[in-house]
Amino acid sequence: MRSYFIQEISPADMPKLLEALSSKAYKIPIKGLFWITLPRHLHSGKQLEHVKCGPYYMAVEAGDDWLKLELLVRCEQKIRCECIAYATAEQRQYMMEYLDQLIRNQDVRV
Repeated sequence: MRSYFIQEISPADMPKLLEALSSKAYKIPIKGLFWITLPRHLHSGKQLEHVKCGPYYMAVEAGDDWLKLELLVRCEQKIRCECIAYATAEQRQYMMEYLDQLIRNQDVRV
């Protein structure tokens, strides 16, 4: 699995990040896993064709002192479909910046 991994976050800062992620997440299927919706303007051609499969999201997993953004765009309605794919360069850049900004907004130093 391809991912963007941020480690060595102060354990004292993790509650702030988890709260911020919780408020921004589309869904929290299990503790420590957050689904962040991918904006429609960033959907690939196949994802735009498969509107009924959506919403589309990328998963962020949180540990004791780390965050991991999975670089796979998933859809809620199906487990397997041709619209599920690794993030395009634009999708990847947007979500990495989104996560970096979330961290900066919480005054977390990594």
